[in-house]
Amino acid sequence: MGGIRANLGKQSPRNLFKKAERSILRCPCPEAENKIIKLIDKTRSDGDSLGGIFEIVVEGVPPGLGSYSQWDERLDGKLSWALMSIQAIKGVEIGIGFNAARLPGSRVHDQIYYKGLTGFYRKTNHAGGIEGGVSNGEPIILRAAMKPIATLYSPLNSVDIVSKKTVKAIVERSDICRVPSAAVIGEAMVCNEIAAAFLEKFGGDSMKEVSRNYKGYLKQLKTF
Repeated sequence: MGGIRANLGKQSPRNLFKKAERSILRCPCPEAENKIIKLIDKTRSDGDSLGGIFEIVVEGVPPGLGSYSQWDERLDGKLSWALMSIQAIKGVEIGIGFNAARLPGSRVHDQIYYKGLTGFYRKTNHAGGIEGGVSNGEPIILRAAMKPIATLYSPLNSVDIVSKKTVKAIVERSDICRVPSAAVIGEAMVCNEIAAAFLEKFGGDSMKEVSRNYKGYLKQLKTF
């Protein structure tokens, strides 16, 4: 938030999630959180507002959700749409996102390996768990950028519709930064789309039937 980035290291998503749940800003890095709190307080005193970026990681997603042939059924497209539909979200990344445009292909694409009981695997996840519109079995990594709130205690210039003269915008209640709340909404939106894609592939008339279809699919995957 406001250019302050959390240092996450190599912690597991589950561990980071637990830390985020205990944080008033949903930030799993205490050092960054303290800096952000001070920045929010300063921004409030300046009459301004802050935006930021939140990240969502989805573990345990089976390969094959989405579509590689139908443009409107691509999993990356649906997840991006879901996050972009949240108010004030102005950008979405999957995997290394925009950074992929700055690197050569040899440093972007995830190489495939094979080993005994492990089977097929990758050492990196630059694709963020989605390739060709379909989940590939790796954790799905999403980031969304939220713009600062438009209502400011130090209002910006606007125009009176009737007189066409320059006026100051109306001062309304401002929460300074809504990124932590947007992250919770983002989690819900992503869960909804993952569940829909899951049922599209394994759906049935009951949970028992869905479970049977899913277990049968996982068993089939092990034959490759």
